[in-house]
Amino acid sequence: MSKLRAGIVGCGGRGHAHAKGYAASDDVEIVACADPVGEARWKFQEAFGCERTYKDFRDMLEGEMLDLVSICTWPEYHPEMVITAAGRGAKAIHCEKPMAPNWGGSKALVQTCNDHGVMIQFCHQRRFAPPFMTARKLLKDGVIGKLVRMEGACSNLYDWGTHWFDMFFYYNDDTPAEWVMGQLDAVRENSAFGVQLETSGLSWIRWKNGVEGLLATGEGALQGAANRLIGTEGIIEVGAPDSGPVRFMGHTTQGWETPELVEVSPGQDDTIRATLDLIDAVQSGREPELSGRKALQATELIFASYESSRRRARIALPLSVDDSALLAMLEAGEIGYTKRETQGDSEVDSFFTP
Repeated sequence: MSKLRAGIVGCGGRGHAHAKGYAASDDVEIVACADPVGEARWKFQEAFGCERTYKDFRDMLEGEMLDLVSICTWPEYHPEMVITAAGRGAKAIHCEKPMAPNWGGSKALVQTCNDHGVMIQFCHQRRFAPPFMTARKLLKDGVIGKLVRMEGACSNLYDWGTHWFDMFFYYNDDTPAEWVMGQLDAVRENSAFGVQLETSGLSWIRWKNGVEGLLATGEGALQGAANRLIGTEGIIEVGAPDSGPVRFMGHTTQGWETPELVEVSPGQDDTIRATLDLIDAVQSGREPELSGRKALQATELIFASYESSRRRARIALPLSVDDSALLAMLEAGEIGYTKRETQGDSEVDSFFTP
């Protein structure tokens, strides 16, 4: 059987991370890469031995018969790149997160791939990280009883938050969410990959099985663990300070205990394992663990939290707007730090002025 042909769009750190996943498979050959920066292309070619490099991703997609395409660029470029790749005969697309700068663009990526019969996944690779896998196993083993609430703390709802929202779904068996309430603050300029972020945020979620979740971010982030699972008979924490990667306290323990982590293949990081899972999904026809369907669930919570802050209301899902309420509020001056500046004899409002 011939090898699957892979091409990488974006030859920076994440492009190298995806390529290591393809290189770990005997069933894949990396044949091309694309990046507008020549030095990045040449370093990638030297590292992975691909035959051809392209300045423009469109030329690569037009000139190569690719089975697998990785999109490792900033979110604003994802819609055009994914939609173009889906129309060029790719079997699967492995795209970096966050999905897109707004909810409409995020939905369009997945819908286009569905329309073309193209498998797509987004790199919420922490589903393949031993600490989170261990926490989920402890939960399924019943060490804290029935799951009641999930909590998370990180720097923002968009870039980091997409991982923690995805983890909430992962712990909760990908049960659909029912509604979201959110609040935001933006006291200074704050961005990731060219997208403006809040400086403090809250998102309160209710899932259809009754489980609740709280994600607090930035200056308003919860103190303590990065993830906390609260059950009827105990607590599991991931990333607690002054502790191991995972700890738990259950009905059979005398205080906190540190479990052995779930074993994974040595020499493989989370992204390699995620990429290998996609390759196996392509070959078997099953849904990949990091599928576009699952990524949409997490991404909807981001933009629903923004929309709740804009409306000052609880947002029932599915989300009915396509924009990013945070970006719209920032542009309209409805949220954010403002400062009066004097330019000659006139005064103007300036947003995010240092």
